[in-house]
Amino acid sequence: MSRPVYLDYAASAPLRPEAVAAEGAYRALPCAAANPNSLHTLGRQAATELERARRSVARSLGGGFRPADVVFTGGGTEADNLAVIGMAEGARERDRGRTRVVLSAIEHDAVLDLVAPLKQRGFAVSLGSPGRDGRVTGDAVAELLDPDVALVSVMAANNETGAVQPVRELGDAAHRAGALFHVDAIQAFGRVPLDLASADAVSVAGHKIGAPVGTAFLALRARAPFWPQAFGGGQERGVRPGTQDVAGAVALAAAVQTVCQHLEATRATVAERARRLEDRLCSVEGVEPSVTLPWEHRLPGIVSVLVDGLESEGLVLALDQAGYEVSAGSACSSGSLEPSHVLTAMGIPRDRAFGSLRISFDERVPEEDLERFSEAFAEVVTRLRSRERR
Repeated sequence: MSRPVYLDYAASAPLRPEAVAAEGAYRALPCAAANPNSLHTLGRQAATELERARRSVARSLGGGFRPADVVFTGGGTEADNLAVIGMAEGARERDRGRTRVVLSAIEHDAVLDLVAPLKQRGFAVSLGSPGRDGRVTGDAVAELLDPDVALVSVMAANNETGAVQPVRELGDAAHRAGALFHVDAIQAFGRVPLDLASADAVSVAGHKIGAPVGTAFLALRARAPFWPQAFGGGQERGVRPGTQDVAGAVALAAAVQTVCQHLEATRATVAERARRLEDRLCSVEGVEPSVTLPWEHRLPGIVSVLVDGLESEGLVLALDQAGYEVSAGSACSSGSLEPSHVLTAMGIPRDRAFGSLRISFDERVPEEDLERFSEAFAEVVTRLRSRERR
């Protein structure tokens, strides 16, 4: 094969030409070198470009979010950290009895790794469990809700299995208990329609949709109580102080606009390709899908399978040698000797979870590449199993 086929878009997607063009156009302007917080002409021009990007992002996000709610950050992890810790502390400051945070057990490490810091700050943390289908229901979260809960944070769609969560239902449950609701939409945004009317804050990362790495935003409603985690300068409403990356914001806004404009068409195309790919992979003996949800409840472009009798690390390396780049569950947990916490929370046996494989792509990956990948996958599985039997 003359070129590797990249099938790890859920980890990071290739740059979109619209984002590259928008960033290049901004960098060619005289104001590109200026600080958008300066009072001189070039500073004001840079600020104008920044606010144009902010308005575009807010418009594409929907859910009643306003441009002033959009806070540009340096990545999705930062946006999640700001939302969970800042909103929990803000809620407790408003009501001293709010001393507990509810998360789901299938969250990305950007959220789950906040359990220890939250406890250090005096919060108790409860984890809501998913069903075997990978979804966390409103009823499951409601069982954990009491008047002491400050914040509920649940992702819009899981980054390993692609299971889409009932965001509106979860948000309504949180609000009935008087708690704030944060949505990690980093994997779902731009791939499926999102009902964010019940969300008090939403995290989005640019590199998942074809914007540059290091671009992201947190949409935080002005009414939501928030305690800043960084200080100095007061930029971004004081939520995230520091001189803004205007070029990055412009590129992010271009990618956001592109994926949202074409969402419905690309969703149908990619979901059909994913369905056919999953069928081909699961025709191999001992291979089954991690989730069996209907595609309307799954992210298009994420195919997660369990390969019986093999470990995912060996599969990833063998497929890499064959020219295909995939991941073992979540790319952010690579190198771990433990099975995926997501699959474990779903009740998948430990030995089966060790054989998890995630293939992810968007509309830019042609059907022919996926067909060739499925053939290579079958060959690799057969070869590795033959080696195991020796």
